Amino acid sequence: MSPEDIILKVPNQYEKAKESGDLLFFPSTVVRHREPEVDIEFQIRVCPALQKKPQQITTPERAEPENNTVSISGAGQTSGGKASDPFEPPYNGNLYIGELKDENFGDDYVVLLNKYSVVPGHFLLVSKENKSQSSPLLPPDLVQTYKILVAARKTGKKYFAFYNCGNFSGASQSHKHVQFLPIDEGEAGPPIERLARSTNLETPSKPFTISKLPYANHVFRFSSELQYEDEEGLERTLADAFLSLLDLVVSTIRHASDYPAGKPSYNVILTLEHIHLIPRRYETYKIPETVHEVNVNSLGFAGMLLVKSDEELERVKSHGIGKILKGVALESVHEVQVAGTTDDAVTLASSHM
Repeated sequence: MSPEDIILKVPNQYEKAKESGDLLFFPSTVVRHREPEVDIEFQIRVCPALQKKPQQITTPERAEPENNTVSISGAGQTSGGKASDPFEPPYNGNLYIGELKDENFGDDYVVLLNKYSVVPGHFLLVSKENKSQSSPLLPPDLVQTYKILVAARKTGKKYFAFYNCGNFSGASQSHKHVQFLPIDEGEAGPPIERLARSTNLETPSKPFTISKLPYANHVFRFSSELQYEDEEGLERTLADAFLSLLDLVVSTIRHASDYPAGKPSYNVILTLEHIHLIPRRYETYKIPETVHEVNVNSLGFAGMLLVKSDEELERVKSHGIGKILKGVALESVHEVQVAGTTDDAVTLASSHM
């Protein structure tokens, strides 16, 4: 299949899967909440039905949150019963969209609907080979992801992609997968994109940081012509951008002397205009003087949050979403990085790949 075929098939397949009961849809309402300190109008999706969500299997990356956990994340595709990899064949025919192959590298992918759907049309690009969710996005991953975003635009739809990498990223499955969410009609992209677009760049070909955010973040802006590049040019641009940001992520982690040992964790947000990488220190944030923990993945940093009740909504709003995100991320060392060099991060980055 082509990326265009994938995008065109999603709506009908989604309805078919929902009608068959193979896909569970959880109705929700969206509340907009602005925090001046962060300068983002967050989209908080309140979904009470998630309190009755079937228990998910425990994976090596993350157990299903307890009842006192607020989830700032997307719903992973899992199933009850015996512990197994939900991304291994045989695939559920009603959740199956199709397959893609990267012609340059030979990598194979399967596209599946998200079994537990809060946003209609949420789907996943899964590596057919069982690769680790703690591994970085490779050139074929980036190319296929971007080509799907381009295909969506060509068909009159808008999507963005995100990837939760590592044990502290909020990932819910250990099998490598990139997730795609549709952008609501009238929206230009996830809320974080407004800040990215409004950042003036002296050197557009280099990574930058959004200084208004209270945590380390690394962003690269793509040329408006990138979507028209041939395969080789697209691969080179995406890979160079990702590696430059990964170097900065690892450099940021090197400055945190108490960072846990092991592979780095970070979140990735990818649109047609930007790629964002946010280094992570913790997976969850405990709201002081309560027993409640907030689980954060890439969607939290995109400015799109998910809570399970009005009570949790008010708790998160009153504490401050900016504080929550800062609490699971790292302090920015952008000034140090600008003044010096991140060359010393290359070796460490390579050792973690």
